[in-house]
Amino acid sequence: MEVKDLKPELIWKCFDEVTKVPRPSCHEEQIRDFLVKFAKENNIPVKTDEVGNVVMHKAATPGHENAPTVILQAHMDMVAEKNSDVKHDFMKDPIDTYIDGDWVKARGTTLGADNGIGMAAAMAVMIDKSLVHGPVEALFTVNEEIGLEGAQNLGKDMITGTMLLNLDSEDDGEIFVGCAGGIDTTAEFHYNRSFTPENFKYMRVSVSGLLGGHSGGDIHLGRANANKVIARFVWECSQRWDCCLCSIEGGNLRNAIPREANAVFGIHADQHEEMMRRIETYVSEIKKEYEGVEPSMKLEIEEIERPEYCMDSETSLAIVRAVYSAPHGVISMSRDIEGLVETSTNLASVKMPEEGKVIVTTSQRSSVESRKEDIAGQVEAHFQLAGAKVTHSDGYPGWAPNMKSPIMKISAEAYEELFGVKPAIKAIHAGLECGLFLDKYPNLDMVSFGPTMTGVHSPDEQLLIPTVDKFWKHLCKVLEKVAAL
Repeated sequence: MEVKDLKPELIWKCFDEVTKVPRPSCHEEQIRDFLVKFAKENNIPVKTDEVGNVVMHKAATPGHENAPTVILQAHMDMVAEKNSDVKHDFMKDPIDTYIDGDWVKARGTTLGADNGIGMAAAMAVMIDKSLVHGPVEALFTVNEEIGLEGAQNLGKDMITGTMLLNLDSEDDGEIFVGCAGGIDTTAEFHYNRSFTPENFKYMRVSVSGLLGGHSGGDIHLGRANANKVIARFVWECSQRWDCCLCSIEGGNLRNAIPREANAVFGIHADQHEEMMRRIETYVSEIKKEYEGVEPSMKLEIEEIERPEYCMDSETSLAIVRAVYSAPHGVISMSRDIEGLVETSTNLASVKMPEEGKVIVTTSQRSSVESRKEDIAGQVEAHFQLAGAKVTHSDGYPGWAPNMKSPIMKISAEAYEELFGVKPAIKAIHAGLECGLFLDKYPNLDMVSFGPTMTGVHSPDEQLLIPTVDKFWKHLCKVLEKVAAL
Protein backbone atom coordinates (compact mmCIF):
# COMPACT_ATOMS: atom_id res chain seq x y z
CA MET A 1 0.00 0.00 0.00
CA GLU A 2 1.15 3.54 -0.78
CA VAL A 3 0.58 6.65 1.32
CA LYS A 4 -2.00 8.00 -1.13
CA ASP A 5 -4.14 4.87 -0.58
CA LEU A 6 -4.54 5.37 3.19
CA LYS A 7 -7.84 6.47 4.73
CA PRO A 8 -9.31 9.03 4.90
CA GLU A 9 -8.37 9.17 1.24
CA LEU A 10 -8.68 12.91 0.60
CA ILE A 11 -6.22 14.14 3.22
CA TRP A 12 -3.70 11.37 2.48
CA LYS A 13 -3.86 12.05 -1.25
CA CYS A 14 -3.15 15.72 -0.59
CA PHE A 15 -0.29 14.82 1.74
CA ASP A 16 1.21 12.47 -0.83
CA GLU A 17 1.16 15.27 -3.42
CA VAL A 18 2.82 17.69 -0.97
CA THR A 19 5.69 15.27 -0.27
CA LYS A 20 6.53 15.20 -3.97
CA VAL A 21 7.19 18.95 -4.11
CA PRO A 22 10.60 20.23 -2.84
CA ARG A 23 10.07 22.80 -0.07
CA PRO A 24 13.08 23.34 2.21
CA SER A 25 12.97 26.51 4.30
CA CYS A 26 13.79 29.68 2.33
CA HIS A 27 13.07 27.83 -0.93
CA GLU A 28 9.28 27.59 -1.12
CA GLU A 29 8.93 28.68 -4.77
CA GLN A 30 7.90 25.24 -6.02
CA ILE A 31 5.38 24.53 -3.26
CA ARG A 32 3.89 28.02 -3.63
CA ASP A 33 3.40 27.47 -7.36
CA PHE A 34 1.89 24.06 -6.57
CA LEU A 35 -0.64 25.61 -4.16
CA VAL A 36 -1.63 28.36 -6.59
CA LYS A 37 -2.08 25.79 -9.37
CA PHE A 38 -4.11 23.57 -7.00
CA ALA A 39 -6.42 26.49 -6.21
CA LYS A 40 -6.93 27.49 -9.84
CA GLU A 41 -7.58 23.91 -10.95
CA ASN A 42 -10.31 23.66 -8.29
CA ASN A 43 -11.78 27.14 -8.94
CA ILE A 44 -10.75 28.35 -5.48
CA PRO A 45 -10.07 32.10 -5.08
CA VAL A 46 -6.38 32.52 -4.23
CA LYS A 47 -3.96 35.36 -3.52
CA THR A 48 -0.32 35.80 -2.49
CA ASP A 49 1.63 38.57 -0.79
CA GLU A 50 5.12 39.99 -1.29
CA VAL A 51 6.92 37.36 0.82
CA GLY A 52 5.08 34.44 -0.79
CA ASN A 53 2.31 33.58 1.68
CA VAL A 54 -0.74 32.03 0.03
CA VAL A 55 -4.39 32.44 1.06
CA MET A 56 -7.35 30.50 -0.39
CA HIS A 57 -10.99 31.28 0.31
CA LYS A 58 -13.99 28.97 0.38
CA ALA A 59 -17.53 30.29 0.68
CA ALA A 60 -19.80 28.99 3.43
CA THR A 61 -22.13 26.06 3.06
CA PRO A 62 -25.52 27.57 2.08
CA GLY A 63 -27.33 28.75 5.20
CA HIS A 64 -24.13 29.33 7.21
CA GLU A 65 -22.91 32.53 5.55
CA ASN A 66 -23.14 34.52 8.81
CA ALA A 67 -20.97 32.16 10.86
CA PRO A 68 -17.53 33.41 11.93
CA THR A 69 -14.83 33.01 9.28
CA VAL A 70 -12.33 30.33 10.30
CA ILE A 71 -8.69 30.49 9.19
CA LEU A 72 -6.92 27.16 8.67
CA GLN A 73 -3.20 27.84 8.98
CA ALA A 74 -0.17 25.74 8.09
CA HIS A 75 3.37 26.50 6.92
CA MET A 76 4.78 25.47 3.56
CA ASP A 77 8.42 24.82 4.43
CA MET A 78 9.98 21.72 5.98
CA VAL A 79 13.19 21.06 7.88
CA ALA A 80 15.67 19.58 5.40
CA GLU A 81 17.65 17.03 7.45
CA LYS A 82 19.13 13.77 6.20
CA ASN A 83 21.51 11.08 7.36
CA SER A 84 25.07 11.63 6.14
CA ASP A 85 25.06 8.42 4.08
CA VAL A 86 21.87 9.32 2.18
CA LYS A 87 21.97 10.92 -1.26
CA HIS A 88 19.06 13.34 -1.42
CA ASP A 89 18.76 16.80 -2.97
CA PHE A 90 16.04 18.68 -1.09
CA MET A 91 15.87 21.22 -3.94
CA LYS A 92 15.00 18.58 -6.53
CA ASP A 93 14.03 15.22 -5.07
CA PRO A 94 10.61 14.15 -3.72
CA ILE A 95 10.51 12.70 -0.22
CA ASP A 96 10.76 8.91 -0.38
CA THR A 97 7.86 7.92 1.88
CA TYR A 98 6.86 4.45 3.02
CA ILE A 99 4.48 2.76 5.47
CA ASP A 100 5.87 0.86 8.44
CA GLY A 101 3.04 -0.65 10.47
CA ASP A 102 1.01 2.24 11.88
CA TRP A 103 3.56 4.85 10.85
CA VAL A 104 4.43 6.82 7.73
CA LYS A 105 8.17 7.43 7.46
CA ALA A 106 10.79 8.68 4.99
CA ARG A 107 13.93 6.84 3.89
CA GLY A 108 16.89 8.62 5.46
CA THR A 109 15.40 12.13 5.51
CA THR A 110 12.88 14.22 7.36
CA LEU A 111 9.34 13.31 6.36
CA GLY A 112 7.97 16.84 6.25
CA ALA A 113 4.76 15.94 8.06
CA ASP A 114 5.74 19.06 9.97
CA ASN A 115 3.81 20.81 8.49
CA GLY A 116 2.86 18.92 5.34
CA ILE A 117 -0.03 17.15 7.07
CA GLY A 118 -1.41 20.53 8.16
CA MET A 119 -1.19 21.77 4.57
CA ALA A 120 -2.92 18.59 3.38
CA ALA A 121 -5.77 19.05 5.86
CA ALA A 122 -6.36 22.64 4.75
CA MET A 123 -6.25 21.61 1.07
CA ALA A 124 -8.71 18.79 1.72
CA VAL A 125 -11.17 21.16 3.40
CA MET A 126 -10.95 23.45 0.39
CA ILE A 127 -12.09 20.72 -2.02
CA ASP A 128 -14.37 18.53 0.12
CA LYS A 129 -17.94 19.33 -0.94
CA SER A 130 -19.50 17.17 1.80
CA LEU A 131 -18.47 19.39 4.73
CA VAL A 132 -20.72 21.76 6.66
CA HIS A 133 -18.90 25.00 7.47
CA GLY A 134 -19.02 28.77 7.55
CA PRO A 135 -16.64 30.91 5.47
CA VAL A 136 -13.14 29.37 5.48
CA GLU A 137 -9.72 30.81 4.67
CA ALA A 138 -6.63 28.65 4.25
CA LEU A 139 -3.39 30.46 5.05
CA PHE A 140 -0.10 28.86 3.99
CA THR A 141 2.95 30.71 5.30
CA VAL A 142 6.57 30.66 4.16
CA ASN A 143 9.78 30.08 6.08
CA GLU A 144 8.30 29.16 9.44
CA GLU A 145 11.18 26.92 10.46
CA ILE A 146 13.87 29.58 10.04
CA GLY A 147 12.63 32.86 11.45
CA LEU A 148 8.81 32.72 11.04
CA GLU A 149 9.26 35.07 8.09
CA GLY A 150 5.85 34.51 6.56
CA ALA A 151 3.97 35.24 9.76
CA GLN A 152 6.15 38.25 10.53
CA ASN A 153 5.53 39.79 7.12
CA LEU A 154 1.96 38.71 6.43
CA GLY A 155 0.47 41.11 3.90
CA LYS A 156 -2.22 43.57 4.83
CA ASP A 157 -5.79 42.22 4.52
CA MET A 158 -4.55 38.75 3.54
CA ILE A 159 -6.89 37.23 6.15
CA THR A 160 -10.25 38.40 7.43
CA GLY A 161 -11.28 35.60 9.80
CA THR A 162 -11.76 35.95 13.55
CA MET A 163 -10.96 32.35 14.53
CA LEU A 164 -7.70 30.61 13.61
CA LEU A 165 -6.90 26.90 13.73
CA ASN A 166 -3.14 26.40 13.64
CA LEU A 167 -2.61 22.89 12.23
CA ASP A 168 1.02 22.61 13.36
CA SER A 169 0.90 20.57 16.57
CA GLU A 170 2.20 17.04 17.03
CA ASP A 171 0.14 15.21 19.65
CA ASP A 172 -3.31 13.72 19.24
CA GLY A 173 -5.62 14.46 22.14
CA GLU A 174 -3.93 17.74 22.99
CA ILE A 175 -5.12 21.25 22.19
CA PHE A 176 -2.56 24.00 22.51
CA VAL A 177 -3.47 27.50 23.62
CA GLY A 178 -0.02 29.03 24.15
CA CYS A 179 3.60 28.78 23.03
CA ALA A 180 7.08 30.09 23.74
CA GLY A 181 8.72 33.06 22.10
CA GLY A 182 12.21 32.73 20.67
CA ILE A 183 15.36 34.50 19.55
CA ASP A 184 18.59 33.38 17.87
CA THR A 185 22.06 34.32 19.07
CA THR A 186 25.00 33.98 16.68
CA ALA A 187 28.70 34.13 17.59
CA GLU A 188 31.31 34.85 14.92
CA PHE A 189 34.97 33.96 15.43
CA HIS A 190 37.84 35.02 13.16
CA TYR A 191 41.07 33.06 13.13
CA ASN A 192 44.41 33.24 11.37
CA ARG A 193 45.76 30.29 9.43
CA SER A 194 49.00 28.61 10.47
CA PHE A 195 50.99 25.87 8.80
CA THR A 196 50.40 22.55 10.50
CA PRO A 197 53.37 21.16 12.49
CA GLU A 198 55.28 18.39 10.72
CA ASN A 199 55.90 16.29 13.82
CA PHE A 200 52.17 15.84 14.54
CA LYS A 201 49.73 13.09 13.64
CA TYR A 202 46.35 14.20 12.35
CA MET A 203 42.94 12.73 13.03
CA ARG A 204 39.27 13.24 12.30
CA VAL A 205 37.02 12.55 15.27
CA SER A 206 33.28 12.36 14.64
CA VAL A 207 30.04 11.66 16.45
CA SER A 208 26.93 10.41 14.64
CA GLY A 209 23.78 8.40 15.22
CA LEU A 210 22.33 10.79 17.80
CA LEU A 211 18.58 11.25 18.01
CA GLY A 212 18.62 15.03 17.71
CA GLY A 213 15.07 16.31 17.48
CA HIS A 214 13.12 19.53 17.85
CA SER A 215 14.90 22.12 19.95
CA GLY A 216 11.59 23.13 21.53
CA GLY A 217 9.54 19.95 21.82
CA ASP A 218 12.46 17.60 22.61
CA ILE A 219 14.85 19.83 24.57
CA HIS A 220 13.74 18.37 27.91
CA LEU A 221 14.59 14.77 26.95
CA GLY A 222 18.28 15.07 27.81
CA ARG A 223 19.57 13.99 24.42
CA ALA A 224 23.23 14.45 23.58
CA ASN A 225 24.36 17.52 21.65
CA ALA A 226 26.87 16.46 18.98
CA ASN A 227 28.72 19.79 19.07
CA LYS A 228 29.33 19.55 22.79
CA VAL A 229 30.38 15.89 22.61
CA ILE A 230 33.10 16.73 20.06
CA ALA A 231 34.21 19.96 21.77
CA ARG A 232 34.48 18.13 25.08
CA PHE A 233 36.87 15.54 23.64
CA VAL A 234 39.03 18.11 21.83
CA TRP A 235 39.15 20.26 24.96
CA GLU A 236 40.27 17.30 27.06
CA CYS A 237 43.04 16.58 24.55
CA SER A 238 44.15 20.22 24.61
CA GLN A 239 44.44 20.10 28.40
CA ARG A 240 46.65 16.98 28.32
CA TRP A 241 48.78 17.22 25.17
CA ASP A 242 50.13 19.50 22.45
CA CYS A 243 47.30 19.91 19.95
CA CYS A 244 46.35 21.99 16.95
CA LEU A 245 42.83 22.36 15.57
CA CYS A 246 42.24 22.40 11.81
CA SER A 247 38.45 22.39 11.70
CA ILE A 248 35.36 21.86 13.82
CA GLU A 249 31.81 21.60 12.47
CA GLY A 250 28.48 20.15 13.52
CA GLY A 251 24.74 20.55 13.50
CA ASN A 252 22.67 22.18 10.83
CA LEU A 253 19.48 24.08 11.64
CA ARG A 254 18.86 26.52 14.48
CA ASN A 255 15.74 24.65 15.63
CA ALA A 256 17.21 21.13 15.62
CA ILE A 257 19.32 19.52 18.32
CA PRO A 258 22.56 18.60 16.48
CA ARG A 259 22.93 14.90 15.66
CA GLU A 260 26.36 14.88 13.98
CA ALA A 261 29.64 16.75 14.42
CA ASN A 262 33.33 16.35 13.65
CA ALA A 263 36.71 17.92 14.22
CA VAL A 264 40.08 17.59 12.50
CA PHE A 265 43.01 18.09 14.83
CA GLY A 266 46.64 17.17 15.28
CA ILE A 267 48.61 15.88 18.24
CA HIS A 268 52.33 15.48 18.76
CA ALA A 269 53.45 12.13 17.39
CA ASP A 270 55.01 11.15 20.73
CA GLN A 271 51.62 11.52 22.43
CA HIS A 272 49.50 9.80 19.80
CA GLU A 273 49.33 6.36 21.40
CA GLU A 274 48.33 7.78 24.75
CA MET A 275 45.60 9.84 23.07
CA MET A 276 44.25 6.76 21.27
CA ARG A 277 43.92 4.98 24.59
CA ARG A 278 42.08 8.00 25.95
CA ILE A 279 39.55 7.96 23.09
CA GLU A 280 38.65 4.37 23.97
CA THR A 281 37.96 5.44 27.54
CA TYR A 282 36.07 8.53 26.38
CA VAL A 283 33.81 6.49 24.10
CA SER A 284 33.00 4.13 26.96
CA GLU A 285 32.31 7.01 29.35
CA ILE A 286 30.13 9.03 27.01
CA LYS A 287 28.05 6.01 25.96
CA LYS A 288 27.48 5.13 29.60
CA GLU A 289 26.41 8.70 30.36
CA TYR A 290 23.75 8.51 27.63
CA GLU A 291 22.81 4.89 28.12
CA GLY A 292 19.11 4.45 27.40
CA VAL A 293 18.95 7.91 25.80
CA GLU A 294 21.23 7.60 22.75
CA PRO A 295 21.19 3.91 21.77
CA SER A 296 22.76 4.48 18.32
CA MET A 297 25.56 6.87 19.25
CA LYS A 298 28.79 6.38 17.30
CA LEU A 299 32.04 8.10 18.23
CA GLU A 300 34.84 7.34 15.79
CA ILE A 301 38.39 8.52 15.12
CA GLU A 302 40.50 7.98 12.03
CA GLU A 303 44.01 9.02 11.11
CA ILE A 304 44.25 11.28 8.06
CA GLU A 305 46.98 12.86 5.96
CA ARG A 306 48.50 16.04 7.30
CA PRO A 307 46.38 19.09 6.31
CA GLU A 308 48.27 22.12 5.08
CA TYR A 309 46.79 24.59 7.55
CA CYS A 310 45.37 24.80 11.05
CA MET A 311 43.81 27.59 13.10
CA ASP A 312 45.95 29.85 15.24
CA SER A 313 46.30 28.33 18.69
CA GLU A 314 44.72 31.17 20.68
CA THR A 315 41.51 31.39 18.66
CA SER A 316 41.10 27.64 18.25
CA LEU A 317 41.34 27.11 21.99
CA ALA A 318 38.82 29.93 22.56
CA ILE A 319 36.37 28.29 20.14
CA VAL A 320 36.69 24.85 21.73
CA ARG A 321 36.31 26.28 25.22
CA ALA A 322 33.28 28.34 24.19
CA VAL A 323 31.45 25.46 22.50
CA TYR A 324 32.27 23.02 25.29
CA SER A 325 31.08 25.35 28.06
CA ALA A 326 28.15 27.02 26.26
CA PRO A 327 24.78 26.52 27.97
CA HIS A 328 22.48 24.02 26.30
CA GLY A 329 19.19 22.47 27.36
CA VAL A 330 16.48 23.35 29.87
CA ILE A 331 17.18 26.47 31.91
CA SER A 332 13.96 26.56 33.93
CA MET A 333 10.52 24.93 34.15
CA SER A 334 7.20 26.77 34.24
CA ARG A 335 5.72 27.45 37.66
CA ASP A 336 2.27 27.95 36.12
CA ILE A 337 1.84 24.85 33.93
CA GLU A 338 3.14 21.57 35.32
CA GLY A 339 5.66 19.82 33.08
CA LEU A 340 6.10 22.76 30.68
CA VAL A 341 9.62 23.94 29.91
CA GLU A 342 9.68 27.68 30.50
CA THR A 343 13.15 28.62 29.22
CA SER A 344 15.78 26.79 27.18
CA THR A 345 18.71 27.26 24.83
CA ASN A 346 19.98 25.13 21.96
CA LEU A 347 23.62 25.08 20.80
CA ALA A 348 22.50 24.41 17.26
CA SER A 349 25.43 24.52 14.86
CA VAL A 350 29.12 25.20 14.41
CA LYS A 351 30.02 26.07 10.82
CA MET A 352 33.09 27.19 8.86
CA PRO A 353 31.43 28.96 5.90
CA GLU A 354 34.65 30.50 4.60
CA GLU A 355 38.36 30.62 5.33
CA GLY A 356 39.18 32.38 8.58
CA LYS A 357 35.67 32.28 10.04
CA VAL A 358 33.73 30.04 12.45
CA ILE A 359 30.02 30.71 13.06
CA VAL A 360 28.23 29.30 16.13
CA THR A 361 24.43 29.50 16.00
CA THR A 362 22.24 29.13 19.07
CA SER A 363 18.52 29.46 19.73
CA GLN A 364 16.76 30.56 22.91
CA ARG A 365 13.10 30.05 23.84
CA SER A 366 10.89 31.12 26.74
CA SER A 367 7.23 31.61 27.54
CA VAL A 368 8.31 34.61 29.66
CA GLU A 369 9.58 37.47 27.49
CA SER A 370 12.04 38.82 30.08
CA ARG A 371 13.52 35.33 30.62
CA LYS A 372 13.95 34.92 26.87
CA GLU A 373 15.95 38.14 26.77
CA ASP A 374 17.90 37.09 29.86
CA ILE A 375 19.07 33.72 28.50
CA ALA A 376 19.93 35.33 25.16
CA GLY A 377 22.00 37.86 27.10
CA GLN A 378 23.77 35.11 29.04
CA VAL A 379 24.67 33.33 25.80
CA GLU A 380 25.87 36.62 24.33
CA ALA A 381 28.07 37.32 27.34
CA HIS A 382 29.47 33.78 27.23
CA PHE A 383 30.68 34.12 23.65
CA GLN A 384 31.85 37.70 24.17
CA LEU A 385 34.19 36.41 26.87
CA ALA A 386 35.63 34.04 24.25
CA GLY A 387 36.32 36.96 21.91
CA ALA A 388 33.47 36.43 19.44
CA LYS A 389 31.32 39.06 17.76
CA VAL A 390 27.73 38.34 18.84
CA THR A 391 24.47 39.27 17.12
CA HIS A 392 20.79 38.47 17.72
CA SER A 393 17.86 37.89 15.39
CA ASP A 394 14.72 40.01 15.75
CA GLY A 395 13.06 37.15 17.61
CA TYR A 396 9.38 36.43 17.84
CA PRO A 397 6.80 36.77 20.64
CA GLY A 398 5.17 34.04 22.63
CA TRP A 399 1.45 33.34 22.68
CA ALA A 400 -0.15 33.82 26.08
CA PRO A 401 -2.92 31.29 26.90
CA ASN A 402 -6.52 32.56 26.91
CA MET A 403 -8.42 30.11 29.06
CA LYS A 404 -11.73 31.84 28.16
CA SER A 405 -11.24 31.29 24.43
CA PRO A 406 -14.48 30.34 22.57
CA ILE A 407 -12.61 28.34 19.91
CA MET A 408 -10.78 26.44 22.65
CA LYS A 409 -14.13 25.49 24.18
CA ILE A 410 -15.54 24.46 20.79
CA SER A 411 -12.44 22.40 19.91
CA ALA A 412 -12.44 20.62 23.26
CA GLU A 413 -16.16 19.82 23.05
CA ALA A 414 -15.77 18.54 19.49
CA TYR A 415 -12.98 16.16 20.48
CA GLU A 416 -14.90 14.82 23.49
CA GLU A 417 -18.07 14.30 21.44
CA LEU A 418 -16.15 12.36 18.79
CA PHE A 419 -13.87 10.21 20.93
CA GLY A 420 -15.39 10.11 24.41
CA VAL A 421 -12.42 11.63 26.24
CA LYS A 422 -11.52 15.17 27.14
CA PRO A 423 -8.46 16.51 25.33
CA ALA A 424 -5.61 17.99 27.34
CA ILE A 425 -5.41 21.78 27.15
CA LYS A 426 -1.75 22.75 27.02
CA ALA A 427 0.91 25.28 26.14
CA ILE A 428 3.96 24.23 24.12
CA HIS A 429 7.62 25.15 24.46
CA ALA A 430 8.12 25.15 20.70
CA GLY A 431 7.46 28.34 18.77
CA LEU A 432 4.25 28.72 16.78
CA GLU A 433 3.25 31.49 14.42
CA CYS A 434 0.23 32.32 16.59
CA GLY A 435 2.07 34.95 18.65
CA LEU A 436 2.91 36.91 15.50
CA PHE A 437 -0.63 36.65 14.17
CA LEU A 438 -1.90 37.98 17.49
CA ASP A 439 0.45 40.97 17.18
CA LYS A 440 -1.13 41.89 13.83
CA TYR A 441 -4.69 40.84 14.66
CA PRO A 442 -5.19 41.31 18.44
CA ASN A 443 -8.77 40.00 18.36
CA LEU A 444 -7.94 36.63 16.81
CA ASP A 445 -9.19 33.63 18.78
CA MET A 446 -6.79 30.71 18.25
CA VAL A 447 -5.97 27.10 19.07
CA SER A 448 -3.47 24.62 17.67
CA PHE A 449 -3.92 20.86 17.19
CA GLY A 450 -2.73 18.04 14.96
CA PRO A 451 -2.01 14.31 14.68
CA THR A 452 0.79 12.50 16.49
CA MET A 453 4.32 12.83 15.13
CA THR A 454 7.65 11.85 16.64
CA GLY A 455 11.27 12.53 15.67
CA VAL A 456 10.32 15.86 14.13
CA HIS A 457 13.23 17.84 12.61
CA SER A 458 15.28 14.64 12.21
CA PRO A 459 15.38 11.71 9.76
CA ASP A 460 13.52 9.72 12.42
CA GLU A 461 10.39 11.82 11.84
CA GLN A 462 7.27 9.67 11.60
CA LEU A 463 3.51 10.23 11.43
CA LEU A 464 1.07 7.97 13.28
CA ILE A 465 -1.55 6.85 10.74
CA PRO A 466 -4.59 6.26 13.04
CA THR A 467 -4.29 9.77 14.50
CA VAL A 468 -4.57 11.38 11.06
CA ASP A 469 -8.11 10.00 10.77
CA LYS A 470 -8.89 11.44 14.21
CA PHE A 471 -7.28 14.77 13.26
CA TRP A 472 -9.40 15.01 10.12
CA LYS A 473 -12.66 14.13 11.93
CA HIS A 474 -11.83 16.61 14.70
CA LEU A 475 -11.12 19.41 12.22
CA CYS A 476 -14.36 18.77 10.33
CA LYS A 477 -16.35 18.67 13.57
CA VAL A 478 -14.88 22.00 14.74
CA LEU A 479 -15.83 23.63 11.44
CA GLU A 480 -19.35 22.22 11.73
CA LYS A 481 -19.78 23.53 15.28
CA VAL A 482 -18.50 27.00 14.34
CA ALA A 483 -20.92 27.03 11.40
CA ALA A 484 -23.80 26.57 13.86
CA LEU A 485 -22.93 29.74 15.81
